[in-house]
Amino acid sequence: MTKPSAPRRHLSTSPFKAPVAPVAKHFALGDRVSHDQFGLGRIIGVEDGVAMLVDFGSRQARIVSPYTRMDKL
Repeated sequence: MTKPSAPRRHLSTSPFKAPVAPVAKHFALGDRVSHDQFGLGRIIGVEDGVAMLVDFGSRQARIVSPYTRMDKL
């Protein structure tokens, strides 16, 4: 197995645009959310900037940051 490569630096002299950093999503306790894999749920636990515990009805899942597949309703 190989290690993942480090992110590439953007040179100021490059003719290409700098990569845009993803916007951090913020969720609070009790928020209703939609997840691409698990469906609709409600946040029942928060670990500061690390993970969210979400109740999806039939199961509970710990969703780790960054929350790319989860959106606030």
